[in-house]
Amino acid sequence: MRRAILAVLAASGLAAIGAAPAEAVGTKYPFCLQGDEYPGLSYCTFTSYEQCQATASGRFLYCIANPYYIGEREPAPSAYRPLPGRALPPAPAYGR
Repeated sequence: MRRAILAVLAASGLAAIGAAPAEAVGTKYPFCLQGDEYPGLSYCTFTSYEQCQATASGRFLYCIANPYYIGEREPAPSAYRPLPGRALPPAPAYGR
């Protein structure tokens, strides 16, 4: 019985480690197809408006700008910024 419980705990632990959070749907691409075939923002896979228009051509579809597009992410600013005209304090000398 103890082995069965340990096996279940080990399996659930490995499953929890392997499960990565999913990226928000529809935030990677700036243009989406809409129409009867693709209701709402269900097909946002286009990097340019021309690419989207070419896919929509000849069908009852149209292209819209993705309102959830996040664009290129900028690196986060550092948490500590010294005041203008001031330098960072010297690092402490350990072991001297």
